[in-house]
Amino acid sequence: MIIGRVHGTVVSTTKSDKLEGLKLLIVMPIDLDTFTEKGQPVVCIDTVGAGEGEVVMCVAGSSARQTSKTENKPADNSIVAIIDHIDWKGKRIFEKFPSKE
Repeated sequence: MIIGRVHGTVVSTTKSDKLEGLKLLIVMPIDLDTFTEKGQPVVCIDTVGAGEGEVVMCVAGSSARQTSKTENKPADNSIVAIIDHIDWKGKRIFEKFPSKE
């Protein structure tokens, strides 16, 4: 699994019939130690309704085909969660809805 941030969409009018109706998003992996983007962008099938700027959890390989939207689809990467917060090494490093304190 990887944690990443959604940065864009991929639109394709000509594609496999099995990809019809699926939203494709571009995700940049995040390094949890620095909470900065690191590595190459990944195109993922969105299974949870994620949007631009959201921090998401992605799965790859056969796990990407284990959702109701991707079963028996030619998927190698899928977004399976929108992250609310991340606690790492005893510290909160990300919070979607920060406290107003």
